[in-house]
Amino acid sequence: MTALPEIVWFVAGAVLISVYGIVFGLLFMGIDRVLAARMQMRQGPPVLQPFIDIRKLLCKDSVVPTHAVSSIFHAAPFIAVAGAISILFYLPVGGFLPVAAPASGVSEWGDVILIMYLLTVPALAMVAGGFASGSPYASIGAQREMVTIMAYEFPLAVAIIAIAWRLSAAGVAFPFSVVTLSSVPIWSVVGPLGIIGVIILLVVLAWVTPAELSRIPCDTPEAETELCGGLLVEYSGRNLALFYLSMGVKLVAMASLTVLLFLPWNLSWFLPIEGVMAQVADLIFFLGKLLLVMFFSVSLIRVSMARFRINHLVTIYWGYLALAALIGLACVVLDGMITVPGGCLI
Repeated sequence: MTALPEIVWFVAGAVLISVYGIVFGLLFMGIDRVLAARMQMRQGPPVLQPFIDIRKLLCKDSVVPTHAVSSIFHAAPFIAVAGAISILFYLPVGGFLPVAAPASGVSEWGDVILIMYLLTVPALAMVAGGFASGSPYASIGAQREMVTIMAYEFPLAVAIIAIAWRLSAAGVAFPFSVVTLSSVPIWSVVGPLGIIGVIILLVVLAWVTPAELSRIPCDTPEAETELCGGLLVEYSGRNLALFYLSMGVKLVAMASLTVLLFLPWNLSWFLPIEGVMAQVADLIFFLGKLLLVMFFSVSLIRVSMARFRINHLVTIYWGYLALAALIGLACVVLDGMITVPGGCLI
């Protein structure tokens, strides 16, 4: 009998987090377009333009190419949305625990490792849909998307593992748990050398974000001027709307992951507020941090950079960013070797 209320709460939480991811994903996409337009001295679209686009796409039929593999072609958009939303189940929102958090609050398993794997699901769904469409443009875009995934996964993994290792070296239990990461900021356990390493890892993750989201300068899989839209060229109507939704939800997920790893503070930690007021303040503060992360890791980068060629993208991520991530990891490891858990130099 006790399991039934838990299931009801989980279903209610899953619905709420899905609505939250979709609504704020589209809202942040609209804000991103407005910010980019203002930085380029343009008027730009209204903030609610993504909602308008989604509504128009949902009213149209989905055209299936003659040579497409129909089952995979239709399934890919649903998998992309489901994969993107499932990431949010493991990420805290303000002062609220993740929907998928255990009853004890702290998971013994590698939550952030699971998140890292789930981040690839929407991209792989787009790859499958591109190949299944039967279009040569989409096939080239799908190949580029696979190369992009292989390029940015290594720096992302190094950043996550470095932070978890440093928490473990400081004696923190379950360092891969999102509840642990949200309650023990990495800045509180590192010394001066570790701070330098964490800053480097923060910069690396900021550059991984546009590649993870296929945004400029890492939008080579789409490249409208080269591939006419790339791996989504044959998608239209409701299927295209679902892919569009997955991109918005994934934007929220990537910004939330950055906040979790590097900016986990809540406003209620510093202000004498409790109860509902504390939860509301923490939620507003959390959304502000998401906007800040989006501005620096998405809007600012795509306005100041041109699109990378696919070979340049691999060189940058497997070369420069991988090297920077390893340097950050080395700084964090050295800091752990010369610093006791209390943070005082030996």
